[in-house]
Amino acid sequence: MNYRSLGRSGFMVAPLALGTFNFGGPTDEATSIRIMLRALDAGINLFDVANSYNEGRSEEFVGKAIAEWGRRDDVVIATKVHFPVGQGPNDSGNSRYHILRECDRSLARMKVDHIDLLQLHRPDFTIPADETLRALDDLVAAGKVRYIGTSSFPAWKVMEAVALADRRGWARPIVEQPPYNLLDRRVENELVPLCLAQGLSLVPYAPLAQGVLAGRYASADDLPADSRAVTRGGVYSDRVNDAGIAVGREVARLAAEAGTSAAQLAMAWVRDQPAVAAPLFGPRTLEQLEHMLPVLDLPFPPDLREAFDTLVPPGSAVTNFHNGARWMKQVLAVPHPERTPR
Repeated sequence: MNYRSLGRSGFMVAPLALGTFNFGGPTDEATSIRIMLRALDAGINLFDVANSYNEGRSEEFVGKAIAEWGRRDDVVIATKVHFPVGQGPNDSGNSRYHILRECDRSLARMKVDHIDLLQLHRPDFTIPADETLRALDDLVAAGKVRYIGTSSFPAWKVMEAVALADRRGWARPIVEQPPYNLLDRRVENELVPLCLAQGLSLVPYAPLAQGVLAGRYASADDLPADSRAVTRGGVYSDRVNDAGIAVGREVARLAAEAGTSAAQLAMAWVRDQPAVAAPLFGPRTLEQLEHMLPVLDLPFPPDLREAFDTLVPPGSAVTNFHNGARWMKQVLAVPHPERTPR
């Protein structure tokens, strides 16, 4: 397996990362731990979690799996802070108070003495950047955090963090975690060139376009009852449209001709994009993980790159996967007013 460095840190990770968003939600504790242990056994060493996932249960399960594995140093724990964890006025955001408090709580939930990568889950436009970056630097200096990063930041906010860290001599972000898949390639316009120039890596989420590129949806008006678009609704539902499903059908056709599955082909495409260290895959079941493990070594057919670019040209989008970021103003399509679960 070809391990890759996270940014210019030299921190090495497998070319596929494990997302834990389902752990403690639809996926119970025993199954979650089995999935994590299988991923570790296959060589996947980056686990992505957040303090807000399933009221902290995802972090608890990650900690239990690592304890059962018995080799803490073989696992790269990446967790995040920003989203509300309570009803109080200081229970969210990127303030010094919230970051320091939630780091300690994450350490306690996972029962570890340090976090390998602590990321800001979203930008906070109400807090001065120097307050946020100084708090993160203090955590690094204290040994509680090894590296820092961001998630769903616009390119200019990533550059602001990099420039401020360089000017003050603080810990520098090494990772940005954006949505990135064939249906939404807008990160290629500014964020990818920025990361290549400044030595950051991308660890993209939603590489399968929430299952659209895996053949999960047959119609935007007829959604599977157990799909995320139905069970969570909101921004997840709005990401499923007819234009994306049409692209997904063509990806499935190309995958069949290449002798692989649509999900594997779509994941391998993201994996091999410039600046990408490891796309995130968040399975609900062990079977879903097993299906994706071949992507660790699966070559992406070079002759399909042009075909993918024809389906969705570089830098463009047919579905808005930045709809969970308040800073994104571009509207691609009007969401479906009514949907029928099946």
